[in-house]
This record gives sequence, structure tokens and C-alpha cells, in this order.
Amino acid sequence: MSRRRPRIAQRSRRLPVRISPVSVPFVSRRTALLLSGFAAIAAAIAYQPPAELMADSSAASARNAVPRVEAAAAARGTSGDVLMHFVRAGDRVAFPLRVNATTPGARVGFTYQWVAVGSETSADVARPLDGDTLLAPLTPGFYELVVTRGGVRQRLAEPRLAVLVPFEFKLGSTLNGYQIGRYPSEWSRDEQAERPDGFAEVHEAHLDLPLTRHLKVRDFVTHDRQTVWPRYVAVDPRVLDKVELVLRELARRRGEERMDFDLEVHSGFRTPLHNANVEGSARDSRHLYGDAADIAIDADGDGRLTIFDAYRVETAVDWVERLHPELAGGLGVYSSRRFATPYCHIDARGERKRWRG
Repeated sequence: MSRRRPRIAQRSRRLPVRISPVSVPFVSRRTALLLSGFAAIAAAIAYQPPAELMADSSAASARNAVPRVEAAAAARGTSGDVLMHFVRAGDRVAFPLRVNATTPGARVGFTYQWVAVGSETSADVARPLDGDTLLAPLTPGFYELVVTRGGVRQRLAEPRLAVLVPFEFKLGSTLNGYQIGRYPSEWSRDEQAERPDGFAEVHEAHLDLPLTRHLKVRDFVTHDRQTVWPRYVAVDPRVLDKVELVLRELARRRGEERMDFDLEVHSGFRTPLHNANVEGSARDSRHLYGDAADIAIDADGDGRLTIFDAYRVETAVDWVERLHPELAGGLGVYSSRRFATPYCHIDARGERKRWRG
């Protein structure tokens, strides 16, 4: 009997599967591209920008949607260079605005407020901007106009508004501790006797506020020796307009439309108390009413203040009064040797006067 040998299990030898070296990478790259494309689309759909970026975008859109507002040329006086209005508290003031938009109804929806110069403090409630006449604040001070629509605020730095302290608030010769003195009208029984409507309340921070292109608040503060603040000044806008028109006429005669002249303001507003001590000054000087200024102007631009400059100013004043009879007033040419430099007194009293000193 033959003995069978036990079978030894043999390991099957597996042959390696040969895969094309080209086919696998090609499929993987195409799949990867498809997957990355889908991922990018999904990310774009799901992405939400940060809240602050959305807010910035919304704010920018709102700003672009609101037309820009600025003061019209007529708001700067006849000369176009008056940068301050003087009004009594609560009065209506002509303040024409220009809205830079051509679409109908561009002015609809605006409100306005007066905000104190140098702060964000509003002087009153927001009112609809429905015309060129605006209501002045009830509190004395210097203000800038803020117009708002759709949450977008626009602040107009020029022209500004000076709300006056009423003349009636003066107690005897004093207003809030500042010595003013008494006006001729306060000694008269004539109720129609002339006096200022009121006084602008000036703090040190206000001295460099522009009244016109060439004049500042400090030019009208009385040159007395009082150190108390605030101080008070009377300013008639007619003399501001007149001075700037004279300067424009001087520029025209030199072949220019406008020029920046060197000038010295010797005297603007004078309190009756101070005026009484000014040599040669009339008791009812126009300086008391804020419609006069004593000015030396380098009219020929040679860097000196001479009598020839004063003569040029005299000619320019005559021409301005011819063109603008509503600004008629006094002109005094002071060229005496007792003055450091020749200068001119210019006022807008309403009638023509001429003299030399």
C-alpha cells in the first residue's frame, strides 16, 4: 500500500497589478480641481463680511446717495467775501444754500441745526430745511450750520453765525462784567435814537475767527486795557462788505480779480467808555456802532504804508459807493505826521461824508 505524502500548502504567488503610470495622476488632478472649485463656490456663498466692513460699505453708500450742500455765493454778501452773519437771538436769517445735484427734489429730506464753533454742542432742535431763511439759535455765541439727511451730517464752516447778546441786557455801563459805558441814546429821550442791536460775546478762542477774507474778530475788539473775558463787540455787516469791495476794486485796478492785501486795522469797534478817551474822536463816532474801521492798506504792494496808498484807497471807496449807494458812508484820510502810518477811516453810516485829518 503506497503511502501518500501529505500535501504541503503552497503559497499562491500574487502577481502585482500593473497600473498605468499615467491614468491615476490624471484622474486625481481632475477630481482635485473639481473639488476645489466646488469649495470656492461654497465659500463665496457662505462668506459674510465683518460687521464693521458692512457698516463702512453702508455708510459710504449713504454718503454717495446724499448730495453735497454748501453756502451759495449770496450768503457771503455783495462782495462774496463776508464770512460772518450777525443776528439777534431767534431772528430769521437769509442763508441761501446750494445743493450740488441735478435731480428733482434733491433738497427734500434735509434738516438743519446750529452747532457751537469748536464743539459738537447743538444750540437747538433739528428743523426741516425748506427754504433759504433759517431760524437763529436763542443762545448767544458763534455757530456753524449742520445739515443732515439719511443719517449723513454735513458741517458748513463758512459763513458762520454770530448770535448777539441784546443791547437791553446791558446794565448801566456794564455787560457781564465788561465795561462798555453809555451810548448817547441812553441819555436821550428820543426812543428812535441810534444804538447797536446787540453785542457779539467774544472769548479768547474766538479772536481769530474770520469775519471776511481779510478781517478777523480781533480787529473789532476794543483796544482798551480791560482783561476780563468775555468781551463784547458790535459789528455792522455793511462795513465788512464795504471793506472787501474796496479791496476788490484795488485788485481790479492792478489787473487782478482778487488779491490778498497786507493791511493794519487800527480801530474797529470802540466802546463809548474807550471812545471818550480817544483824542479827536467824535462823541457819537461811528466806531460805537460797529460800522466803521480805521485801516492802513498797502494798496500798491510795495511793502510800505504811505500817503500814496491812502490816495488809492480813497479813489476805490468813491468808486464802490458809486456802484453800491446802499453802502454810502464816511471816508477820512489821516496823513498827519503824528500818525505812525497814513490810514483811512471807512464807514457805512448811510450818507456820504468826507474829511481829512
